[in-house]
Amino acid sequence: MSLPSEWLTRFAHLVPPSGRVLDVACGAGRHARWLAARGHEVVAVDRDTEALAALRDVPGVRAVQADLEAGPWPFAGDRFGAVLVFRYLHRPLFAALAAAVAPDGVLLYETFAEGHERIGRPRRPEFLLRRGELLEAFAGLTVVAFEQGELEGAVVQRLAAVGPERAWPPRL
Repeated sequence: MSLPSEWLTRFAHLVPPSGRVLDVACGAGRHARWLAARGHEVVAVDRDTEALAALRDVPGVRAVQADLEAGPWPFAGDRFGAVLVFRYLHRPLFAALAAAVAPDGVLLYETFAEGHERIGRPRRPEFLLRRGELLEAFAGLTVVAFEQGELEGAVVQRLAAVGPERAWPPRL
């Protein structure tokens, strides 16, 4: 199993200790496994039933099969202590993702951005974020950290943002 994203490990401390985690387009579940091993209850969603089958017996992980691009948002009204999105982009989900972040929760998002097409896949604009797009899409959350550019052999944008009831910066 591959290691979790450095973005997740850097900001995992923002996940509330008792907060449920939603891992969107989880694939083989590297992030779901990592957080479940640290005591979090994780809901891992993907359309790939084979990938989800590998998560069936992982303690702390509940696998949900759903096509997030063709069907309805399966978590309407649910709130999560953390919403994770890594290497996935479907712009129509931005509002649902923001709404899924609990008032004291965190959104951790990292995916490919314009410029990546010269390095590798994806190359099509609909799968590449425009400059600053995550900042615009999640303006209702409080930004903790944001990066964009060439990092680790890919052109990406990364956002860590907290919900409206989370004091930021934290009081010392």
